[in-house]
Amino acid sequence: MATQLTAPSMGEGIEELNLVKWLKKPGDRVKELEAIVEVETDKVVTELPSPASGVVLEVLAEEGKPVRVGDVLAWIGAAGEEIPSGKVLADAKTKTKEKKITHKKVEPITAAGPVKQEDFLSPVVRRMVAEHGLDVRKLTGTGKNRRVTKRDVLEYLHAHGSDAEEAPVKVKAAAGERSSEALPISSIRRTIANRMIDSLRTSAHVLTVMEADLSRVAAHRAPNKPLYQQDGVRLTLTAYFIQAVVAGLKANPKVNSSWTDEGLEIHPYINIGMAVSLGEQGLIVPVIKQADTLSLLGIARQVNDLAERARKKQLQSQEVQGGTFSLTNHGMSGSLFATPIITQPQVGILGTGMVQKRAVVVTDAEGNDAITIRPMVYLSFVFDHRVLDGEGADAFLAVVVQTLENWQ
Repeated sequence: MATQLTAPSMGEGIEELNLVKWLKKPGDRVKELEAIVEVETDKVVTELPSPASGVVLEVLAEEGKPVRVGDVLAWIGAAGEEIPSGKVLADAKTKTKEKKITHKKVEPITAAGPVKQEDFLSPVVRRMVAEHGLDVRKLTGTGKNRRVTKRDVLEYLHAHGSDAEEAPVKVKAAAGERSSEALPISSIRRTIANRMIDSLRTSAHVLTVMEADLSRVAAHRAPNKPLYQQDGVRLTLTAYFIQAVVAGLKANPKVNSSWTDEGLEIHPYINIGMAVSLGEQGLIVPVIKQADTLSLLGIARQVNDLAERARKKQLQSQEVQGGTFSLTNHGMSGSLFATPIITQPQVGILGTGMVQKRAVVVTDAEGNDAITIRPMVYLSFVFDHRVLDGEGADAFLAVVVQTLENWQ
């Protein structure tokens, strides 16, 4: 019997997804749990697995179009099998038609109503409204409690176009000159851009930098790498940095907080966001939940798993939410210093530079100085000056440094 592939729930409050790309076409064979389609929320691109083995009998959703949670996207079954849906699909189309008729009867949200329409807009819808210069009062909200959804905006644009007064101006090259090329901006890149600008407008960003000697970390890591590998875990420096950050946050709870109008919210748990590069697509920040309860092995296992699934587009929406502090390893590309941007509503983010062997002055127990070669790293801590002053920020960073330099 043919099996339906439906649009899954990707997290609380997410009512629709954008279908990015079909990885299988009608007639293609597919195995159970094999990736079949890419979908996207405003946070993450995810590959959906096939619910069964067989052949893709029919695809019901178009690339680049939004789909609602629960919509049937495709049918999978035996080659030549009829979809048991002459009636099922007819019923589905009838329900869809009825929904559209119902939508037309819903009154648009107006400023005169008891609730402002802005209160109903998700970040994605708010961005689309701003980009196209739309008047929200002209839109008919079909979501819960008359909420204006992404689909409502797309349908309005298809029917009416943009409310913006002027269309974009296209610049033509003069004779003998090369014309510029407009590259499309991906949804992920646009989301990153909006969040970075919003963060800079929200927090008072300040940078402080310290350096750490990783000699003891290196001495601990060398014999333990093969032992961890036996458990299928790669022991990377990121795991050490995260455990050091946990120590710093425990000693300085204000750094593990969020600014609110009612007061400073100190979080009772430590969830570390870990930036993962997706190449030209940008980056994504999966979250290691309750990192303060994990051993080094447990953290390393989470780092491996989240990074691998992030690059394979297999993360779920809830896995990139709930962070209380973030870490970014800009040193992977050879960078020594950086000024990372805070992930809202967090108070800080730590950037780790490239590890370099450098000549440094060390002092022994008797007070004698000597020049020696040590593996050194710069730690760039960007903090929200509304919450922390320089002394508080340096106190946190000093614990991180001490934890790394005194590793047992």
